[in-house]
Amino acid sequence: MKKAAPSKAEIAQLEPFVGLTLEHIHVPCSKEEFASATAEIKAAGLVGFDTESKPTFAVGEVSEGPHLVQFALPDKAYLFQVHHTEGLAFLFELLQSEKILKAGFDLKSDSAHVFANMGIHLGGVVDLNTIFSMDGYGKHLGVRTAVGLMFNQRFAKSKKVTTSNWSQPELTSQQLLYAANDAYAALKVLEALNLPRDELPIMGLHTIADSVD
Repeated sequence: MKKAAPSKAEIAQLEPFVGLTLEHIHVPCSKEEFASATAEIKAAGLVGFDTESKPTFAVGEVSEGPHLVQFALPDKAYLFQVHHTEGLAFLFELLQSEKILKAGFDLKSDSAHVFANMGIHLGGVVDLNTIFSMDGYGKHLGVRTAVGLMFNQRFAKSKKVTTSNWSQPELTSQQLLYAANDAYAALKVLEALNLPRDELPIMGLHTIADSVD
């Protein structure tokens, strides 16, 4: 029997989810900053994960994203802008690593974009939709519904920010907060689920390769 998740109307009445503030959001720009961020992410071993791409509006237009890749730790987030070429080697290492678990929602589309435009496969992916689906909820629960379900809180998402230009060199404060907290909320949900690492439905390089090739 399918379990009932909170409705949009019910979620709208909840207290807001408290996410990361700007002082806890870091955007590496130099090789040294990318190296330091990568070391922290590797040491954590488990991060909230998401990507953002400049939206496409024309018929037949193909996305060139991701333009931004987010890694959230329990007290901070690192946002890797793909246009910083000095950070690509570090980013590729993190994306392909099966030792670093990357938890997020609906990550098959992110995986497809990464493969199509970067030529690499994501490793160590934990799609939270899969966990909730296995527990009897719908296949596409999403971060807002999951936050409402797990914390009885409202996770706000702005459509204006969602469809903003993620490829621009300088991101706005609203974009930084949106991107960081998408990944941060995913990490908080996974922590609240309190599942042993060996029970997580981890998608590895070969599993994802089969789904996006």
